[in-house]
Amino acid sequence: MPDNLGMATQLAAQSLRFGWYFALNRLVDWRTGQLGLSSRYRPVRPVPTLRELLADQAQLLLSDALAVRDGLYPPIEDEAGSTLGHLLRVREMLTDLPTTAQRRADRHVTTAKAEAAAGGVPDYYAQDFHFQAGGYLSEGSARLYDIQVETLFMGAAGPMRRTALRPIAEFMRGCDQRQVTLLDIGCGTGRFLRQLRFAYPAIGLKGLDLSPTYLDEARRHLQRLRSAQLIQAGAEKIPLPDASIDIVTCIFLYHELPPDVRRQVTAEIARVLRTDGLFVFLDSLQMGDRPDWDGLIEGFPARFHEPYYRGYAMDDLAGMFGAAGLSPGSVSTAYLSKLLVCRKDASGGQPRLSSAADANISAITAASHGQSA
Repeated sequence: MPDNLGMATQLAAQSLRFGWYFALNRLVDWRTGQLGLSSRYRPVRPVPTLRELLADQAQLLLSDALAVRDGLYPPIEDEAGSTLGHLLRVREMLTDLPTTAQRRADRHVTTAKAEAAAGGVPDYYAQDFHFQAGGYLSEGSARLYDIQVETLFMGAAGPMRRTALRPIAEFMRGCDQRQVTLLDIGCGTGRFLRQLRFAYPAIGLKGLDLSPTYLDEARRHLQRLRSAQLIQAGAEKIPLPDASIDIVTCIFLYHELPPDVRRQVTAEIARVLRTDGLFVFLDSLQMGDRPDWDGLIEGFPARFHEPYYRGYAMDDLAGMFGAAGLSPGSVSTAYLSKLLVCRKDASGGQPRLSSAADANISAITAASHGQSA
């Protein structure tokens, strides 16, 4: 029976959430302009108007509410802390804004190397993504990340992540969740793990991330819920046995990986997945997915330190996944995100890179270096 009340409640809650983050987004833009530190980059490619962005975001929120109505997954449960705690983090974000904007103006991206954990991570990771102090390694970055991302996307980051729940719901139909194991790669602060735990209280849940501080934040988001195994490790070498996972999710990670690392991570995903297992990939739009929006993709790495984003935007994802034994299925877009759903085929998931694929990696690497110069 359709849950129309649940749909209405979800829409109302999401509308209020959107209003809050839209106001924060406008405030951050205004304050940055007052400081004289707004990005001066102007994309050559087309950029949607604010009205077009808001109309598309409304469709995203409606689609999420319809999924709740149809029982695919429960309403969003996004906040683990108190309202006061949230407001304190907002104040901290606004207090930190001038120094963050100044780092962007100065192109200063090396504070992460001074963090205690920097010695234990790859060089590509020890830099200030998004011009955050300490990159993904500092406690302050972990504390502010979710609010910063939701402010940037006007409250749409959570609903975009939740689009990955739909293919999982379809895969889980008729399954005993107690017999299913899911691994979220690059789990960060655990927001998607929290959504998964509400949707599937008994599923075997694992999250993997390189950052110890972000995993600490994930533990906070998962407190008072059935436990999940959190693993501090790189996705290039997942410390799990072959064919031990039924579902792998990877959300907004690949655009922050160098092209060769993307392929290493893909091979590892194929290795740990069981035959016919599900791989759900969600990340940024790529060039050409929505041609009238390509200017957003062009401008993003200039506004936020994303040294591998331009290469990601040009990469052949379906070809990369297929070469690793992950058969691409459905492809869709939702607002600023792209969702690909794959199943592991019976070939064993071993990578099959040709000389043409090697040439593609070289071209993407050159493109990434060209953007970061």
